[in-house]
Amino acid sequence: MSANNKTLSGFIKRHPDGFGFFIPDDKQHPDVYVPQQAMKSAMTNDRVEITAEKERDGRFRGEIVRITERSQKRVAGKYVKMNEKYGVIKDEGRGWGQDLKINTDQSKGAQDGELVEARINTFPDEGPFVGEVVEVIGDAKDPLNDIKRVAITQNIPEYFSKETLEEASHFAKNPTEKDFVGRTDLRHLPIITIDGATAKDFDDAILTEMTEEGFHLYVAIADVSHYVAVGTAMDKEAYERGNSVYFPNFVIPMLPEAISNGLCSLNPHLPRLALVCEMTFDFTGELKTSKFYEGVIESKARVTYGEAQELLDGAAGKSSMNHEVAKKLDHVKENIFRSSDLAKVLMAKRFKEGSLDLEVAETELVIDAAGEPVDVIKSQRLFAHRLIEEMMLSANVAVAKFFGQKEVPAIYRVHEEPAAEKIEMLQRYTHNMGSEGKISGGKLQKRLTRMLQEFEGKPEAQIIHILTLRSMSQAKYTHNNLGHFGLGFDFYTHFTSPIRRYPDLIVHRLIKKLIMPNSNYQLMTEEDLATAGTWLSATEQKAAKAERQIQAIKKARFMQKMLGDVFEGLVSSVTKFGVFVLLRQFNIDGLIRLDDLGNEKFEFDEENLTLTAPRSGFTYKMGDTLNVAVSMVDVEQGQINFVLEKDAKNAEAIGKRPTRRPEKRDSGSSRKSYAKEDSKFGKKKNHGGNNFGKGKPSSSRDEKAVTRPSFSKSGSKPTFSKDSRPIPFKESKSLIKSTPIVAPAAKPAGDGNYQPKPRYASLSDYLDQKKKGSNEETTISKPAFRSAENRQNTEKRRPASNDSGGVRKARPDKSGRKNKSR
Repeated sequence: MSANNKTLSGFIKRHPDGFGFFIPDDKQHPDVYVPQQAMKSAMTNDRVEITAEKERDGRFRGEIVRITERSQKRVAGKYVKMNEKYGVIKDEGRGWGQDLKINTDQSKGAQDGELVEARINTFPDEGPFVGEVVEVIGDAKDPLNDIKRVAITQNIPEYFSKETLEEASHFAKNPTEKDFVGRTDLRHLPIITIDGATAKDFDDAILTEMTEEGFHLYVAIADVSHYVAVGTAMDKEAYERGNSVYFPNFVIPMLPEAISNGLCSLNPHLPRLALVCEMTFDFTGELKTSKFYEGVIESKARVTYGEAQELLDGAAGKSSMNHEVAKKLDHVKENIFRSSDLAKVLMAKRFKEGSLDLEVAETELVIDAAGEPVDVIKSQRLFAHRLIEEMMLSANVAVAKFFGQKEVPAIYRVHEEPAAEKIEMLQRYTHNMGSEGKISGGKLQKRLTRMLQEFEGKPEAQIIHILTLRSMSQAKYTHNNLGHFGLGFDFYTHFTSPIRRYPDLIVHRLIKKLIMPNSNYQLMTEEDLATAGTWLSATEQKAAKAERQIQAIKKARFMQKMLGDVFEGLVSSVTKFGVFVLLRQFNIDGLIRLDDLGNEKFEFDEENLTLTAPRSGFTYKMGDTLNVAVSMVDVEQGQINFVLEKDAKNAEAIGKRPTRRPEKRDSGSSRKSYAKEDSKFGKKKNHGGNNFGKGKPSSSRDEKAVTRPSFSKSGSKPTFSKDSRPIPFKESKSLIKSTPIVAPAAKPAGDGNYQPKPRYASLSDYLDQKKKGSNEETTISKPAFRSAENRQNTEKRRPASNDSGGVRKARPDKSGRKNKSR
């Protein structure tokens, strides 16, 4: 091996032409081009080791040394009968390198064109690429089978084991007096949950009071660790899953429904066990004190984001008061008003200290009972989402600082500063789009904020936010506290979502050992935490990939009805093989192939990401506005192609033309870079339904107003009016000084009705019900009659809870419940 060669570990992506690109575990190292003859039998997403050598042009070229782990052992696809002896599942861009052969006697009677689940029996490096059908799913074109196809493809478990379900069934439906022993009773407090309209697992509740010194905040998190003990079947399976996975109208949970939606969910007017983080802040938002303890709470209201927003808007005079909502929330309105006041102070402090505020448009898919997408709606965040985000972020920071003070090994949620070359690329892109400012130099977060502000209100703003997001590093879990670049925090972890995130469960167990040294909970070694961090980061990325894949498939189904229709869009990316255009109306992107850009020959400038026709001088660059027509839709691959408006009449015919292959060496140079889940700073994710994250609004309103403090005659001390008055969101970023005011006493709790949604035994049962007309979101609970290989967690105490956090607008804890905490 040459002195310039290095050995790297990571993942491989195989191109349909046979070559591939290696994505190293070391995110500071660039991707490596692997020619076809050096690919061996590696398939897309396989873990491999390679040797890589830097070439004269600065790029890396590599060769696969060995395949360390196969990414797929089961697959879903359309069975194509070749003859009486065998059929195949075609590669068709899956990155296998060849079709999977299935002998007829191993096909379970599958008919030509049916969707099947198959197990791979031998890989190409072991012999013929052969598999067998384990289940005939049905019509490959049926949209009700989309989720099952994705779950199989991404190796997401469909069922819980029999042992796990038996463990979950042994608990009573509600905690007993025995469970309350030794806990602080908070059932008299007007604590509430604020979640999406379709949420079913409520893992966090809040109460904010105002004092003469500032604010008093309670963040109560479901005490999952009380029920999920380390080493049990339920714990092992939760660790294997790592997190819940959220699809439109459907969720595959980390824990059985009896736990996630029942015993641990902070449902209204029921006693629930909680791990409480109690904090005090001054009027500048500075954390003064924090303490942690086991508690018992009783939520006094299940509030939706929309209801909280209507209450705040009505009180502020922004809209007429919804009297039905006002009546429902009358007994908890002071909690909501004071939480709003605190959130504005915390937000102002965070942004002043360098936290990035990336607004990337997201979409909600409206799915009918047949699984068909009937609408795609742009999500707009409400201030109510931000309110909960700030509460969760504060708790996550308080916990991380607690670990730091105790100097014990812990797991952190970290987001490292982006690589210098990515910032340089971002600088070039923004310069090409008209920016005059420099991103480099000084505190990077503040430079990025100035750049984002420069484009505020301009058509290119959305693309700039997307590009900034792509330049960010991937947030991850690790035992090394490296801080959180996007949020601007020196200490950060995930504490607030143990129902849906295993890292939060680890954090709860660590807290309990520290506050109760004589308990059965145990600390973890740095080695065990490092292993857990790597695994749980991988399961998070797998879930995000599955969620993206189902979004792409459903969006493709939606656009399939619009072949030939013309839309306005923005150029979101430029590649050697064409330009990607993001439709303004639906926030859906697609490709205009190079062949379809016109008769001229275009030259690709990789450094500046432009396509230029030398003869006419015409250039395509990011941020350009184009009118395009839908020309081709591939539902299975989730891909959409466009043509220019002038070709709209012939769009479908053009879409059927074969694509001219780009040069192999360069075709992957613009490998699609997806925004990483955690890079949307602070956004929370919903629990399914048509809202994908707690950071995603359940209505179309765009709330960008905050409460303006009123000032005394001296002008020195702001006070917060009982009925919050809105001011422009930008003004909230100025620091609010102190003032004394005592929060009014909360009114007695009112009646609340909690209607649990129907349960289903499995994904198959869910699909059957959908076909009969039910449109409920659900979770999976049918046992699997196969043994799951469970990773052993070396902790020798009862499990704790888990909470999430991230960088993008990841929802602080309620992130989603896609990502509730960042």
